[in-house]
Amino acid sequence: MASGINAVAGGGSLITFPALTIGFRLPSNIANATNSVALWPGSMAGAIGFKNLFAKTSKYLKVLFLPTLIGSIAGAELFIHTSTKVFDHVIPWLIFLAAFLLLFQPNVKAFALKHGRTMSPTTGAILQFFVAIYGGYFGAGMGIMMLAAFALFMEGTIHELNAVKSWLGLVINFAASAMFLIEGIVEPYVGLILAAGSIVGGFYAAKFSQKVNPDKMRLAIAAYGILAGVYFAYKAYS
Repeated sequence: MASGINAVAGGGSLITFPALTIGFRLPSNIANATNSVALWPGSMAGAIGFKNLFAKTSKYLKVLFLPTLIGSIAGAELFIHTSTKVFDHVIPWLIFLAAFLLLFQPNVKAFALKHGRTMSPTTGAILQFFVAIYGGYFGAGMGIMMLAAFALFMEGTIHELNAVKSWLGLVINFAASAMFLIEGIVEPYVGLILAAGSIVGGFYAAKFSQKVNPDKMRLAIAAYGILAGVYFAYKAYS
């Protein structure tokens, strides 16, 4: 389901991360790594769903692939060297950031489009590098960050930008997942269950995302994310 939410409205990790920590009682660092690995197949399925837009956007992928790959590896490495105790104190603020980005997603897009294409592709690549660091570290909300950044230096429809977001999100998830698996901080059985659902949700949601009005879903997930942030803040600081 989370991959479907990512393709339609964004914020799928706001659903799955609390489910892994609360429902499956995984430690926060294991839950984060497992979430990244499990949602990668869904990211791949979603990327395939946008294959019809590849020809129109491939020039941007050539510019952004390397900074995305390097940034995601740096973010994953930073996460691996973050203690569980520190991550428990950081996670509420990351969830709040993702939730409010989702809540104000239309405003972010409107601002970016209003000031559209004011940035050079080189500056855009640098910005994408920092977004990829965030994506490799946690990831929820990174798609919204990418869409806002893309509007500042890319030409294309929102669907074309969304396709580039899906493909680069795949790069981020794959690189981070590989590092988490090598490090051995993934819960395999829970991850397999989540991965199976992510494949179906990612592919079909990508196919239908251009026809679905995502606003109600976006608001519901944002509200859920804010509540989850409150819960994790209370748990970490009480």
